[in-house]
Amino acid sequence: MAAHAALPSRRRPKTHGRHLRTRGWGLPVTLGLAYGIYAAAIQRSGGVITWGQVLLGLVSGVVLAGAVYALRQRGRALPRELRATAWAVLVGGAIGFLYSISDASVLSATVLGLVIAAGTFLTAFYLFYTHEDATGTEPAPTTGAARPHTTGTEGAAARRR
Repeated sequence: MAAHAALPSRRRPKTHGRHLRTRGWGLPVTLGLAYGIYAAAIQRSGGVITWGQVLLGLVSGVVLAGAVYALRQRGRALPRELRATAWAVLVGGAIGFLYSISDASVLSATVLGLVIAAGTFLTAFYLFYTHEDATGTEPAPTTGAARPHTTGTEGAAARRR
């Protein structure tokens, strides 16, 4: 006789007190913080910190964090081509902007941003294409119960046939 697989519990354990729930803000805030600090450090060029550099770092970090959050939350509604394009525009624009504030020419910052965007598009499209089915949805996760459980005697009988 085959045994049934135990269904996972859908209840969450009760906890007392309040807990901080990030609801998907952990990665965007971390990236935004790192990006803002790096943008301010590039603009500083080893000199004295000014309020303009702090404001540049703050605004660029908040914009990047908001864009990453929006793409992570609403990106699945887009077809894989547009989602890959959105990530490519975000990453290419972010890298191009960082390079442009390092006193590089606009042309070289644009070329670097486009090259990074092209690589990001190819990588993201490949990732989305290989992890979705033809309708654009991710397949259901497997539970590990793909084959029925057998006892030792049933398995031996099946091998003899």
